[in-house]
Amino acid sequence: MSEQKTLYVVVCAAGPASEVGTLVGLAQERGWTVQVMATPAAVSFIDIEALEKQTRRPVRSQHRAPGDPRSPKADAIIIAPATFNTINKLANGIADNYVLDVTNEAIGLGVPTVILPFVNTAYANRAPFNASVERLRREGVDVLIGPDFFQPHKPGQGEEATESYPWIITLTKGKFS
Repeated sequence: MSEQKTLYVVVCAAGPASEVGTLVGLAQERGWTVQVMATPAAVSFIDIEALEKQTRRPVRSQHRAPGDPRSPKADAIIIAPATFNTINKLANGIADNYVLDVTNEAIGLGVPTVILPFVNTAYANRAPFNASVERLRREGVDVLIGPDFFQPHKPGQGEEATESYPWIITLTKGKFS
């Protein structure tokens, strides 16, 4: 990448969230400036201090106060790990927290967006979830779920699935390949 571009890494409250620094590092190695954003529930899953040190930027989880500096404009967004809840809300245009507000607007503006879910098979088998995945894909969002991407795990086996969460595919498949 010749010029510095900004990648928003959106983290949700799911097992792999504590390791989101892995994705941040992979993106930085590819020349991205990274802005981490966390859903309100994800804040307790991540090491905010370590991520702020790694990115040299504040982790954002709520709207800024008037007069506070803005985040740089996103050139791309990766949502990982993305939960059942966030995927369904995003597909239905719900913006009831900062991350969903920013991401809904970005999709409407055509900002390249990639979602790497972390869901179990019970959630993945639900009709509303599958409709949400298809709705997002029709809007041009890459949802990386399926045989070549993230494979949902059996209920109760999230801890094992966390260890093999495929962070790298967010940067090597779909919009960023």
